[in-house]
Amino acid sequence: MLGVLATRCLIMVFGYAYPAFHCFGMVEKNQANVEELQFWCRYWIIMAIVTTLERITDLLISWSPMYNELKLAFILYLWHPKTKGTAHVYETFLHPFIAQHENHIERKLAEWGDMAWDVAVFYCHHCAILGQAALFKLLHFLASQSEKFSESASKDTSSQRLSTSPTTSISIAMSATSIPQEDGQVHMADGPKGHTTLKRRQQH
Repeated sequence: MLGVLATRCLIMVFGYAYPAFHCFGMVEKNQANVEELQFWCRYWIIMAIVTTLERITDLLISWSPMYNELKLAFILYLWHPKTKGTAHVYETFLHPFIAQHENHIERKLAEWGDMAWDVAVFYCHHCAILGQAALFKLLHFLASQSEKFSESASKDTSSQRLSTSPTTSISIAMSATSIPQEDGQVHMADGPKGHTTLKRRQQH
């Protein structure tokens, strides 16, 4: 029994890729065969129905043994030159059913198309509203962050100014203080209130 991933890959190749390439080569011919075109049109109709129904069957009977292998065998049966089961399936099952319920199917498809358009418009409008609200929140967040950054920068600047501005008079006075070395020299010293005083050493 083939693995699930390998079987799905084979279904994609033999069910879609190979028939699509074959149809491309047939369409590009200068003189296309009408019967062959009809055959492949019927094949794609059957594959569209199978692809739609397998969304339900995958949920219900995908657990059964050989499920994917049976799908692969059915696809090969539809287009293989030795079987060409497309004609049999279309003429026996599909054409009688569609011919009997064609008007009802067409009406339902038109209703579903209108409903799908209304749903698409509603979701587009809802997404536009959500996107606008998200954009406004983003702009408000960026503005608040910019204000916080400017306030922190101003606080840092003011704190730097306060820390680097002690009284210059004290530093100048301290640097100007001198100690007398000989008798009779003038001695400069700071007073109690920062005033410079002159002292003269008395000669003994």
